[in-house]
Amino acid sequence: MRIAAGALLYFAVVFVVAFLLGAVRVAWLEPQIGRAAAELCEAPFLLVTIAFASRWVPRVLHLRRDLVSLGLMGLGALAILQGVDLAVGIFLRGITPAEQLANFATAAGLIYAVLLIAFAAMPMLLSGDTFAAARKI
Repeated sequence: MRIAAGALLYFAVVFVVAFLLGAVRVAWLEPQIGRAAAELCEAPFLLVTIAFASRWVPRVLHLRRDLVSLGLMGLGALAILQGVDLAVGIFLRGITPAEQLANFATAAGLIYAVLLIAFAAMPMLLSGDTFAAARKI
């Protein structure tokens, strides 16, 4: 149950920040510098948010900091995020699932894909317990 709560909270923290940054990116940056460059400008802020949330959520929820728990939290949050992205694309933006998938073939889509991988993996990558376990090997 804590893993599910961790996935949901991790998703929520990152999604709120990404939503706010996305509004700035779409409204101000994209018209000025283009979509891919705007994604690159946004990416460091998202990575900081992802790094913060991936360490904060397990601590706040007293989640076990082993690879399995943190991996499930990251993958669960990714599944929630992709479900929300799909729903927003279909119902709010009128984009079909095929169009959303085709977006990954663009430069901006590739940047987004890298951020998604970081989002899923970061809880495992930044866990102090994971580093301690790796040092013992």
